[in-house]
Amino acid sequence: MKKFFFVILSLLIFSSCSTRKEIVYFQDIERIKSFDSLRKFESRIEINDVLNINVSSLNDEVIEPFQMDVSRQSGGSGGAGNNNAALQGYLVDVDGTIQFPVLGKIKVENLTRGQLEEDLTRRLREYVTDAVVRVRIVNFKITVLGETGSSVINVPDERISVLQAIAMAGDVTYDGKRDNILIIRDNNGKLSYGRIDLTSSEVFNNPFYYLKQNDIVYVEPTYRKVKSAGFITSWQGVVSIVTTVFGLVVLFTR
Repeated sequence: MKKFFFVILSLLIFSSCSTRKEIVYFQDIERIKSFDSLRKFESRIEINDVLNINVSSLNDEVIEPFQMDVSRQSGGSGGAGNNNAALQGYLVDVDGTIQFPVLGKIKVENLTRGQLEEDLTRRLREYVTDAVVRVRIVNFKITVLGETGSSVINVPDERISVLQAIAMAGDVTYDGKRDNILIIRDNNGKLSYGRIDLTSSEVFNNPFYYLKQNDIVYVEPTYRKVKSAGFITSWQGVVSIVTTVFGLVVLFTR
């Protein structure tokens, strides 16, 4: 009887432990000495992005016609309208264009921020010889779900890796799969997905390592976590019930 309970207790203890392979990040990092970084990553402008476009010059008066009238767009100074990013920037229309002062309709979809800056600078210098243009995507957001501290993350610098997003959401819990992170992405109106293994150093070469605006990062629960949602949470629970019943039978039949 003692041997039986010792075996059952040992199984319960060891089965409840997580392994290094399940928990530790970048387990084979030692074999990577150097590699070319993908990190020349730059997001491309998409439909429904909101762009902040700033035009500057040594003479403020000559660039005034090319500036968005923010007070008129937001319904005057003060009030909730000033907190709405869509009212303080250029919304990319369903045809991939924006309506820019003086220049009219401009195609911006699929351009990088740098490409749009170059294009607008070239156009504006026909009117203002020292015009300088700066572009920002002001509604760049990432959604993180699953076995993390779920959140919607605003990205002011338009550049975020999956590691940064997960860290900002609170890291993966012990009940999350680190080797099968799901990234859901909208590419020109078509959904695509990729998976990332955080336990492997190959994560740094994964094309989904850097996230695009509106990406969804989902951390799946482990099998143990899924089973815990049931009435009998795991096979350890079955063993526990069996041993309890067996103990009661022995107790009352002695």
